[in-house]
Amino acid sequence: MARLRDIVIDAANPAALARFWAQALDGYDVRPYDAQEIERLAKLGLTPETDPQVAVDGPGPTLWLQQVPAKKTERNRVHLDLACADRIAEVARLRALGATVREERGGFTVMQDPEGNEFCVLDPEREPA
Repeated sequence: MARLRDIVIDAANPAALARFWAQALDGYDVRPYDAQEIERLAKLGLTPETDPQVAVDGPGPTLWLQQVPAKKTERNRVHLDLACADRIAEVARLRALGATVREERGGFTVMQDPEGNEFCVLDPEREPA
C-alpha cells in the first residue's frame, strides 16, 4: 500500500513560492541549506535563491516547489484545502503574504498563491472538498 510522502507544485520562482507556503502553513519551514548543498548548487552556477527545486518541510507531506518553464494557464487539477479556526482572519493573513482571493463560497474561500495556484481556506466545521 502506498502512502503520500510529497506534494509537488510547479513554480516559476521556487524559492519565493517556498517562502510563501512556509509562512502559510503551520509548522512548515523551507528546508535549510547546509554548506555541502550550497557548494553543490554553486558548482551548477546556482544559489539557494535560484535553486530549481526547493523543499518545505513540516508535520505532513513535504512540499516540493519545482521550476518549470511553462506559465500556468488553466485551473489546477489538484489543490490544497487549508483548515483553520477563523476563515476570515486566515484569508486576511494569507492576502498579506501575497495570496489573492479568487472566489468566496459558502463555507470556503478559493484563493491563489503568488503564482496563481488555487487553494481553498475552509470554515472550521466544513469537511474537505
